[in-house]
Amino acid sequence: MKKNTVRFYVTITIVKIATKILKLMGRNATHLPGWLANKMCPDFLGHLEKPEKLVYITGTNGKTTVSNLTAEILKDNGYDYINNASGSNVSEGVVSALLAKSSFFGKARCNLAVLEVDERYSPLIYPYMQPDYILCTNLFRDSYKRNAHAEFISGILNSQIPAHTKMILNGEDLISNHLAMGNDRCYFGINCPDGHSTPNNIIKDIIACPECGAKLEYDYIRYNHIGRAHCPNCDFGSPDMDYTVEKIDYENHRCMVKTPEGLYDFKLIGNNVTDIYNMIAAIALLSQLGLDIGKIQTSFEKMKIAETRYHSEMVGGKEVVMNLAKGQNPIACSRVCDFIRHEEGTKTVVCMVDDYYDAKESSENIAWIFDIDFEFLNDDSIKQIVLTGVRHQDFHLRLLMAGIPEERIVCCEHEVDAAQYIDCDLSDKFYLLYDVYTIHYANKVCADLKKKLEERGKEA
Repeated sequence: MKKNTVRFYVTITIVKIATKILKLMGRNATHLPGWLANKMCPDFLGHLEKPEKLVYITGTNGKTTVSNLTAEILKDNGYDYINNASGSNVSEGVVSALLAKSSFFGKARCNLAVLEVDERYSPLIYPYMQPDYILCTNLFRDSYKRNAHAEFISGILNSQIPAHTKMILNGEDLISNHLAMGNDRCYFGINCPDGHSTPNNIIKDIIACPECGAKLEYDYIRYNHIGRAHCPNCDFGSPDMDYTVEKIDYENHRCMVKTPEGLYDFKLIGNNVTDIYNMIAAIALLSQLGLDIGKIQTSFEKMKIAETRYHSEMVGGKEVVMNLAKGQNPIACSRVCDFIRHEEGTKTVVCMVDDYYDAKESSENIAWIFDIDFEFLNDDSIKQIVLTGVRHQDFHLRLLMAGIPEERIVCCEHEVDAAQYIDCDLSDKFYLLYDVYTIHYANKVCADLKKKLEERGKEA
């Protein structure tokens, strides 16, 4: 920590007062305090006192869910910690989270911080706050304008990760599990058939060995490049895993988890394969932090996916599902499409995953739409697909390219009108897919659809 300056003390005084005002106004104060602090004092993070133990959760997909699960289980076991689960994962959100658990003059009030950190912001955070642990969920291509390619992101992380940091990595992701190869590390993954993943994806972000250039040989692919592989010419390949899911029972919502301490029965938090990866990641991290595996097991019985990511309810005898799909992220969207087709019953899908800010800036980047595996929706159980948003015509073209019959597709320009186009008699389940920043549209469509289903039920 740097020697504090007058500028730092003036900044923290103003920011603390501003935070209190925001709280009185009913605001969350999860981003603005950090933005104001960085604006007034660019090296503010370097002056702020840090907790004794720093844990960062990063990666393309799943970091929010893993961060939330980890935080909730720590809370359930009486830990006091700093966390940015309710705020942003960029530098402003990290500063805001630290300030929320600090004294008026910046002294840390607890010894542990578990922070979700955006990969691109590591150069702005790691130099001031060197993590003791980093959990990386996975690395994929994502937000092409901003992130370019997974190798670009892994390069950024590798340039920032300190030598002393313990790495907790996905043993089935050959990109992220080769981060910081000189560091102490452990691996998590799934060591059994999962039944809800498909190897025939459009995108595979690692095909050739990065050491010698030979074509990698995959023992199996769970989805995209997630699986186990080896190079036929050198020793590059998938590592042995320390924390694994050994058996999955979807019917009873249970799974068997193998840890260095033994084999344990756990509650499944979701049926999507990505939920299972997020779950085993959280178990590995909590175990590495020293929490007893039996206590982790007990706490998981109370856990579920955050409703901002997934929510299901019955209305008028039909199931309405809100499911985050993440615009500009073809892998996340593909995983949701694959998950839906494996679900039982007849289904309607409402697609409102245009990136809100991308559309606002009138960008023409639509490559990600054509990298989504919409072929997964070409299934007889999916009776109707409603496409909405400024890019609905591009989605329409992509669905036709996926072989989906024209008569199953309905186009709607404005997201808020989508419920009007849904035929309630066609399906048992209705999936509303939305981006992180279009949840307000999804909430409106959900409310309108529920009203429509309730009225239908009364008429019946």
